[in-house]
Amino acid sequence: VQLQASGGGSVQAGGSLRLSCAASGGAFSSYRMGWFRQAPGKEREFVAAISWGGASTYYADSVKGRFTISRVNAKNTVYLQMNSLKPEDTAVYYCAAVSKNRPLIRATAGFDYWGQGTLVTVSS
Repeated sequence: VQLQASGGGSVQAGGSLRLSCAASGGAFSSYRMGWFRQAPGKEREFVAAISWGGASTYYADSVKGRFTISRVNAKNTVYLQMNSLKPEDTAVYYCAAVSKNRPLIRATAGFDYWGQGTLVTVSS
C-alpha cells in the first residue's frame, strides 16, 4: 500500500489543522492506520492509531483530548484533526499502515508502510 500525507502547515498556538492520508494500492479496510511524528533531533514517536473499521482509537498521552483520528474507508483516507495546538507539536507527521491482523504496537516497529511526511509548525 502507498500512503500520501497532506495538510501540514504553519499555525499559531491554540489553532487547528487537519491532516489527511490517502492510501492506494491495497485493500484499505484491511489495515490498521496510524500517525507518528518526528521533531528535529528526536526519534519518531507514536501519535494515534485507528482500527480497520474505525471502532477503536488509540492516542499518545501527549495528544489525548486534543487530537482525533478518523477514517473513511470508502475514500481510502485517514485523518488527524489537531486542535489546541502547542509549539511542542511542531514536527513532521507521518501516516503509517499495518495489517489489521497484527497486534497493536505503539511504535514504529508496529507499522510496515509509511507515507512521506508533512510538516506542522506551531508558533507561540
